[in-house]
Amino acid sequence: MTEPSLTRLDPGTPARAAILMLHGGKERSTARVDGRSASWRRAAAMQRSIAGRAHEAGTSVWLLRYRRRGWDGGRGPVEDARWALAEVRRALGDVPVVLLGHSMGARTAVHVADDATVLGVVGLAPWFPPGEPVAALAGRRLVAAHGRRDRITSYRATADFVERARAVASSAELRDMGPVGHYMFKRVASWNEVAVHSALAQL
Repeated sequence: MTEPSLTRLDPGTPARAAILMLHGGKERSTARVDGRSASWRRAAAMQRSIAGRAHEAGTSVWLLRYRRRGWDGGRGPVEDARWALAEVRRALGDVPVVLLGHSMGARTAVHVADDATVLGVVGLAPWFPPGEPVAALAGRRLVAAHGRRDRITSYRATADFVERARAVASSAELRDMGPVGHYMFKRVASWNEVAVHSALAQL
């Protein structure tokens, strides 16, 4: 696969809104994202788990698969996410969208939140390095959920990012997921609940 792709789960009636899911990745990697990617598979499992609740609210759930696994300066995943937003708009019209990202997906989300259709971002175990820009969140809502035993990304860095985002966002909230790590293997139901509840609340 040389192009990004989308998996969409639609309600039985025309969608009034969309959740666009963005999976995690690595700091540096030019490897293709294929069906064996653990980050993509975790996101796909969450997509299936939250689709029922979303469909009851008339919301479609889309999952982007990036071309490459790495952030590598951000250009690749950001371009792929902007492509995905254009595809959502082409298929569903100008429906409101919430971006739901895990780790690198949350970092990608806060770079493309300035898209006209985006209402807000839900970030799960986000990767927000010190100084990460918050400008694209102007007028948007942010919910960031992070566990305190995360050794891959930093709870403290997420707290700092949320605090800075409050200066521009319409709202910014940090959810403490307790003593859990990065990959959402523990308290799976709680992660799913935070994801779907926060996304639908923004819509």
